[in-house]
Amino acid sequence: MVLKVFFPSCCSSAESGILIGRWISEQSSAVVLAVVHFPFIPVQVKQYLGELQRLTRVSVSVLGSWSNSKQEKEEGLSEFLEDLGTIFSHEPWIQISKEGDSKFWSCSTLQKHSDKPKEEEIILVYYDQRKVMLSHLHPPLDTADGRAEDASKLSAIFDTVARSRVLFMTDRYDEGPIKLTHWQSDGVEASIIVELLKQASVPACMLLAFLLSLVSGICRSRVLKFWPLSFLWSKLSTCEQLGHRLQHLQVISSNKKAQTQTQLMRKANIFVSLLIDVALGILLMSWLYRKNRIGHLADTLIPVADHVAEELQDLLQWLMGAPAGLKMNRALDQVLGRFFLYHIHLWISYIHLMSPFIEMILWYVGLSACLGLTVALCILSDIIALLTFHIYCFYVYGARLYCLKIYGLSSLWRLFRGKKWNVLRQRVDSCSYDLDQLFIGTLLFTILLFLLPTTALYYLVFTLLRLLVVIVQGLIHLLVDLIDSVPLYSLILRLCRSYRLAAGVKFRVLEQQDGKPLRLLMEINPLSYGAVVQTYRLPTYSCYPKDSWTSLCKKLFLGELIYPWKHKGEKQD
Repeated sequence: MVLKVFFPSCCSSAESGILIGRWISEQSSAVVLAVVHFPFIPVQVKQYLGELQRLTRVSVSVLGSWSNSKQEKEEGLSEFLEDLGTIFSHEPWIQISKEGDSKFWSCSTLQKHSDKPKEEEIILVYYDQRKVMLSHLHPPLDTADGRAEDASKLSAIFDTVARSRVLFMTDRYDEGPIKLTHWQSDGVEASIIVELLKQASVPACMLLAFLLSLVSGICRSRVLKFWPLSFLWSKLSTCEQLGHRLQHLQVISSNKKAQTQTQLMRKANIFVSLLIDVALGILLMSWLYRKNRIGHLADTLIPVADHVAEELQDLLQWLMGAPAGLKMNRALDQVLGRFFLYHIHLWISYIHLMSPFIEMILWYVGLSACLGLTVALCILSDIIALLTFHIYCFYVYGARLYCLKIYGLSSLWRLFRGKKWNVLRQRVDSCSYDLDQLFIGTLLFTILLFLLPTTALYYLVFTLLRLLVVIVQGLIHLLVDLIDSVPLYSLILRLCRSYRLAAGVKFRVLEQQDGKPLRLLMEINPLSYGAVVQTYRLPTYSCYPKDSWTSLCKKLFLGELIYPWKHKGEKQD
């Protein structure tokens, strides 16, 4: 029979005394939780263990004796430790002794109440109490009978250490009859500043929750549901990001305690993400307002807009001629070219009309960086969308005209084959046409077919310009989603305290010698960085379209509108 003794590594230098812990008979395992030092009164120890068992719902008992020969000052201490087995009746009685500075320990068992004592092979497993308790590899603490769900699993060891938190609150400086050694025996880990922050966070969270409830109530009011405001709220990425951050503030200011490790990590990740976002925003704001960078940016914006408009005019003049030697329909080419040139003229007039107010607008927009770098990036995306609104209009006009001709040609092609589209049944059915219908269809098909190259060229050029703007906005929103979704707290915790994000355990052989117990070291195996990101990744407010290349090419060929992103609950055209 193999007896497994789990011994805390923090007790290896403890003074001689008795071992208290839990005996798991199903596994033939003993989990040592602490060492009680001499001198002590056995009755007081039994009373303390009874109270501890009532609080932790763990069957804590005296498992055996611990002898540190380096600490021995009296003769016959080993015999006294053996006699303690008659007072604290536990079968088997475990005796662990450390021989001076030797790295080998002796571990044996006594079975006084057995007529035929069995020879047992002993495996001594060292474990770190702090890492085991904080690794969260144990089952939920609200199990029915206070035990692990399956006692044959290693999780019973973690469950025992996790439930014994009350035991670790007692240190050697407590004025009591019992002196213990465990991972917090040198003093409970605490800080006056941390405790003061905990006390001050309660009213601060209540005040923040009240203010957020007022803001959320205003946002859900009927005033914002009217057409202009609702349209702007759904289309501007700045409004979406502010609503997303408002939800984050409501989560971290909630007075509900996190029930699971995942909820706790989610709150911590959101808090760290907000903190870093605001810090980066303040750094950006301080950089913008130094050396009059806002004024330089405003002075540069108008010439850049004029240069873009001039390049578009040159492009349209090239399209109105013979682009790349192609023979276009001159009448349609002139109409489309003048139509788009008139729009560019309107756009230049609009930019010069707004030029006196651009510096003031940028000055107030720069103040929004104090809300976070993501808000500033979303404002930049909206500014790009407004400055390239004429390109979007050109793309929509070209796409609609091209789409109309494509669907017209497909419908007339079905007419030649004696087919038609059944709207009710959503399928193609056979149909008989008379001579007049076929003649008119032939004329329309010929007209649309010869006008298609001119329309397709304008559509192709403006689609490429639109895709360029979409790529720039997509990169900005990719950076915003990166800041919003990356679990920074979990990654920092994985780097500094990897045992807090445990995936399992591993055992390492320390020493193995004939006649001596096998000594193993139980180590926490942490999650990989990829698994940490995948497990604790935060949700984002925008979801990018997951179209395949085939679907994207089909939409471009049919002239359907392509957006850089779509919001939740919004369908693409």
